[in-house]
Amino acid sequence: MAPRDRGRGRGSAIRVSFDTRVKYEIRLEAGGFDGLAAEVARVAPGRRAVLVTDRNVFEHHGSAVRTELERGGREVLELVVPAGEPSKTVARAGKLWDALVRAGVDRSTPLLALGGGVVGDLGGFVASTYLRGIPLIQVPTTLLAQVDSAIGGKTAVDHALGKNLIGAFYQPRAVFASMAALETLPDREYRAGLAEVVKAGVIGDAELFERMEADPAAVLERRPALLRDLVRRALAVKADVVSHDPNETGLRAVLNLGHTLAHAIEKIEGYRGALHGEAVAIGLASAARLSKRRGWTSAEVSRRICALLEAFGLPTRRPGLTVEEVQVALVRDKKTVGDSVRFVAPASIGGTTFHWVPVASLARQLVAAAA
Repeated sequence: MAPRDRGRGRGSAIRVSFDTRVKYEIRLEAGGFDGLAAEVARVAPGRRAVLVTDRNVFEHHGSAVRTELERGGREVLELVVPAGEPSKTVARAGKLWDALVRAGVDRSTPLLALGGGVVGDLGGFVASTYLRGIPLIQVPTTLLAQVDSAIGGKTAVDHALGKNLIGAFYQPRAVFASMAALETLPDREYRAGLAEVVKAGVIGDAELFERMEADPAAVLERRPALLRDLVRRALAVKADVVSHDPNETGLRAVLNLGHTLAHAIEKIEGYRGALHGEAVAIGLASAARLSKRRGWTSAEVSRRICALLEAFGLPTRRPGLTVEEVQVALVRDKKTVGDSVRFVAPASIGGTTFHWVPVASLARQLVAAAA
């Protein structure tokens, strides 16, 4: 069943349904966090709530979210982690589990993951494993999280040998996305999030891509009405895909467009170089160039993808990569089966194709395409 978009007050909701038992709403709110307490009460009644966030997000939004939850009658346990990908570890998850045990958190208490992709992945993983699962509510505050990582139930921590290797599919009870939170994003993080919006357009919404292509300056200015529409359309693409394939057994693999090289770059740089969205931009542009060379897409499609990413000030090349280091990263990537990778190619603006490519060959081609 595909997601349905429907209005409600100042915001709107997209409903995601997998079967008769698992369904939730993605609430896109024009303002701040008003209404969050009511949404939490709707999906997880009770007197307590756990708030997992990072130090940067807590500084901007922690007080507002805590006040909103307390206004709704909740006792709030705040758990604040260092910002950045290095927090996505089993060790950090262990510290959060310890805090939950010490506080006597029970199975009915919801965990709210307030932040970007790192907090969403880490908080979701902790929620999925503590007491074999407590209610999870995603509260994404970055553009990347709102259109991608907060939707679909992927939770994970990183392993020394690869990104997101330890995790589980665990769907949230709800997703509450505040557009006002995007106003506080640093310019670099905002631009990085646009890579996932571009990806959504390439995967399944040509009109979304064309709207950005028509006026990239307006997108960079974060014009409220335009930005809200772009976010709504991009998250609708993600919601539609995961509704049809919640556990990535087939169709959902289209969401890996650009991520094969992106994850390799992040691993090579020790998760301390390019932001995830910047790595995705390089991966998406490289996938477009590789696909043009292989005849999987046209020169015009490849040009348009690279041009839009560049119009947003995103990197589209990563010179200096070696075939050996990329190949090692691909071997350990969870998308690899045997000695081949299911590579997602941008066949058109709004459509993709799959191609099984041997790891060694793909590493050579991606390095060449990124140079």
